Amino acid sequence: MKYRILTFPKTQSFFLFGPRGVGKTTLLHAAFPKEQCLWLDLLTAEFEAQFSDDPDELAALVRALPAEKTHVVIDEIQKIPKLLDVVHQLIEDTDKKFILTGSSARKLKRGGANLLAGRAFVYHLHPFTFTELDKEFELTAALQWGMLPKIRTLGNDSERMQFLQAYANTYLKEEIWEEQFVKNLSPFRRFLEVAAQNNGKVVNFANIARDVGVDDKTVERYFSILEDTLIGFFLPAFHHSFRKQLGVRPKFYFFDTGVVRALSRTLSIPLLAANFAYGDAFEHFIILECIKLAGYYCSEYRFSHIRTYDDTEIDLVVERPGLPLLLIEIKSKKNVDVSDLKTIETMAREIGHCEAICLSNDKNAKRYDNVTVYPWQEGIKKFFSC
Repeated sequence: MKYRILTFPKTQSFFLFGPRGVGKTTLLHAAFPKEQCLWLDLLTAEFEAQFSDDPDELAALVRALPAEKTHVVIDEIQKIPKLLDVVHQLIEDTDKKFILTGSSARKLKRGGANLLAGRAFVYHLHPFTFTELDKEFELTAALQWGMLPKIRTLGNDSERMQFLQAYANTYLKEEIWEEQFVKNLSPFRRFLEVAAQNNGKVVNFANIARDVGVDDKTVERYFSILEDTLIGFFLPAFHHSFRKQLGVRPKFYFFDTGVVRALSRTLSIPLLAANFAYGDAFEHFIILECIKLAGYYCSEYRFSHIRTYDDTEIDLVVERPGLPLLLIEIKSKKNVDVSDLKTIETMAREIGHCEAICLSNDKNAKRYDNVTVYPWQEGIKKFFSC
């Protein structure tokens, strides 16, 4: 199994959330030997039917476990939220530890599910990071096909395209339609394509609603579904008191560069270093890598973006407890020069007490005035492997 950064306590119950296909089950199998665990997969019809009819069946199973079975793993806990009440009681009454995985928090939130009131830690697993792949990492492949583990096992681009298209269809079928998150799948399918085409842009609900043919409130609800099913996230606008007027609308990013290309129907279009799409994909990839590594190492960091009303933009703003504000400009160029840094230099002076950097495809770090340009791998490791 490939090295993963995330590790787990052996003596504590916990939730493990992450989109489908990021390797949750594989990682748990490697960390917890089968002979020590009772494994229950709620995606199987047998277990879903058994526990849906009678959640207390779980208690009967657990209380009969021998001493050497120290852990109970329940895959896709959101399928039967009522089981969490039983798990809560078993944590109190037995010495068994529970590992609960999920690819969607929506049903848990919507149903007011018992999230165990601090009795279980919460972890999030992402697609691979470039540090986990190490020498096997290749940038163009990451931008084109993304970082889901399955992609690494496929032998050619045709298979990769088919996998990502199937992933998108499985998401629609199993996460959206079967869970009845929407009554009519057609506008949601169209919304996914439009949202993917607007990946990394400031969200305009009215424009997207017009393109999809639904009202603004429906589009807002659709975005909340993407968030709750872990397919994407909002990057909020930064709030600060310096004199420039700041925009207040968030951006939205999908969780993987390959998945967003599948949803936007652009997988067959090659990414060339000089084209606009490459720059967008590179920016998306760098933002994802920063957020993934911070999630593993620097969980208190807070991310946002800046866009002023005169269209001045900073790609990523990082609030770091006890450290200066970090401003990040992302450039896919191989030779960033001072003319590329005017915006971030000006913004850094306006804000004051901050650190300003540029992550690029440069081979060597260099300094211009108050901005340091880093090769993106070096910069991400320096600031997000804390």
